Amino acid sequence: MNRNFVFLNSFVNLSEETFDKLQRLGKFKRIKANTTVARTGEIPTKYYFLVSGLMRAYYDSECGKVFTKNIFSPISFVASFTALINKNPSKLTYETLTDCKLYEFDYSEIINLCNTDISVSMLYSRILEQIFIGYEKRSLELLSLNATQRYLKLRERIPNIDDLIPQFQIASYLSITPVQLSRIRKNIK
Repeated sequence: MNRNFVFLNSFVNLSEETFDKLQRLGKFKRIKANTTVARTGEIPTKYYFLVSGLMRAYYDSECGKVFTKNIFSPISFVASFTALINKNPSKLTYETLTDCKLYEFDYSEIINLCNTDISVSMLYSRILEQIFIGYEKRSLELLSLNATQRYLKLRERIPNIDDLIPQFQIASYLSITPVQLSRIRKNIK
């Protein structure tokens, strides 16, 4: 059985016919590392279902400092959902950190399908719930865990992250400096 079908069925019971409709809307893409898929200031129209590889969302401040808001690992939905839903310019840039395989979806096509298929509408709702839960979990981790604990949690989720992306990107995601990350890595070895 298709693993994407199994994954989507973990949210809501989909018929194979509905899954086929969704699959036809998605465009499978292989994207090289360090490719920007959505830029700050643009009004997004697409979102992505990450099958393999790593992506990030980052904020580029006016003073030139880059803050990594999120690192996405496989089987994640990736988009500036606030900008997408509100049809506003995105405050974040989304890029691939490694070579990625993903499905690209046109947001308006999915919303149109939600309006005609209750199971797709329920799926969309469950996915948004999971995204919200993930954002809240990340916010609480930043408030309640120290930098070492956050790093260990990240390594739990992506065990080989140190071999995949530069240290400065990991540090940015953890809200610490690369020097602090280097000390943490030295202390836990």
